[in-house]
Amino acid sequence: MAGTSTDHKAHTSFFSRPGVRRLLPFVVITAIALVFIFENRGSVRIRLLIPEVTMPLWGALLIAWGLGMLACAFTVRRRSSRHSRRPK
Repeated sequence: MAGTSTDHKAHTSFFSRPGVRRLLPFVVITAIALVFIFENRGSVRIRLLIPEVTMPLWGALLIAWGLGMLACAFTVRRRSSRHSRRPK
């Protein structure tokens, strides 16, 4: 029996998959941000409302980046759970 194209799944390239296309910009931006963060190694004084701390700039940038990632993850999770509860 001759094989037909309906017998096998169509081969799609790795970058044409929807999950990869959504994740690729995140990976690129994260890599650029991390390079920027770790290249800034100077020490800075940062005022946090009342206390003033001296720390490496990469540490402050990494903390800010991490808080931004948490805020983004929380927002995306809330948005997806809110849309899934809509009545059909």
